[in-house]
Amino acid sequence: MTIPAWLREYFGSPAQARVSAGLVLSVFGDLSIVDAWQIGSGAAESREKDKMKRGAALCYYSAFAAQIYDSIRGISMQGVFRLAGLTIVLLATSNVSFAEPDSSNASGQKAVLVTGASTGIGRKITEVLAANGYFVYAGARKQKDLDALNEIANVQSIRLDVTIQEEIDAAVETVREGGRGLYGLVNNAGVGTAGPLIEVDEKDVKWLFDVNIFGVFRITQAFAPLIIEGKGRITTIGSIAGILSGPFYGPYSMSKHAIEAYTDALAAEMERFDVQVSVIEPGNYRSQISKSGRERMGGMNDAKEKSPYAEDYRRRLEGSADRSQYKDPDEVADAAMHALFDADPKLRYMVVPNREEAAWTIGRAMQKMVQLNDGQEHSFSRNELIAMLDKAIGADEK
Repeated sequence: MTIPAWLREYFGSPAQARVSAGLVLSVFGDLSIVDAWQIGSGAAESREKDKMKRGAALCYYSAFAAQIYDSIRGISMQGVFRLAGLTIVLLATSNVSFAEPDSSNASGQKAVLVTGASTGIGRKITEVLAANGYFVYAGARKQKDLDALNEIANVQSIRLDVTIQEEIDAAVETVREGGRGLYGLVNNAGVGTAGPLIEVDEKDVKWLFDVNIFGVFRITQAFAPLIIEGKGRITTIGSIAGILSGPFYGPYSMSKHAIEAYTDALAAEMERFDVQVSVIEPGNYRSQISKSGRERMGGMNDAKEKSPYAEDYRRRLEGSADRSQYKDPDEVADAAMHALFDADPKLRYMVVPNREEAAWTIGRAMQKMVQLNDGQEHSFSRNELIAMLDKAIGADEK
């Protein structure tokens, strides 16, 4: 601990200043006189680091006040120490806080990492967070996207492919070196592909899982220590496809169903660290995911022409991958804000643009419940199911 010259002047030496800080804690804190002396000699400085900081802060402020008073009034050294002690008491009983600053950022500006921030939902979340005064580390892969993100105030782009461990490790170091800590993580990076499950290429499914499942897994593992340190939040962009599924959407739905299970387990495991976890399940909003999925699926070829699904392939390939007819994902960004910063975040945020998509999703969840209950040895009656539903609604409203 560096002792300011003015403090050294009043206490005689750096060692005596440290002793005095320790003695203050022995009176107003929970250190013994022996511990106070050890702090003064430096023997216990590491063991009592946090307490030492609090004691040092109190001594600095009180001695500084005493120095000012002494220079004005010319009081005796005994009076100086009495005034210093009185200042300590006043500070200790006032609303002034000497707690460590939030590890999310020494300046108080909370930092959030958003993966897949170049377009669509990730870009919108980045813009909304930055506009609300938060600092955003925005992950992207292409240089033109990195350059564009850097043009936004409160945003620092990071080259980040969630499938490349070296880039993930480098991103962690960038965030650490930034000195802001990390309060929030938004796992948004995702891709899509389509095809019948009995024909889709295994390489395409592995590619999709590598981004949508293992990308979330890698990023969260890498940044978890920073999030835990800041007692922050983790939210992942899932999809209503994590509840729904259908022809040709099997691979994508499989990946989003995995995110549902991942969220449940992660939320339970992070609770002990005061880290809250959520999943946001958007419906159809404007994004580039259909375009990337179409590119991955390719055009009609000999194999597709001979497939029993040939007409399905043709219809999908001839249809538009343009999602510009859908709403901008403002509501998804609002859900991310709530998940990251509200005092009472939810575990799940289904965010859909209309009641029809809400009916699809809730209806499918209820259909699964009915199917689970149907014909099994311990089936519940209608009234019992309604009672269970009422209980679940009541628990969610608390």
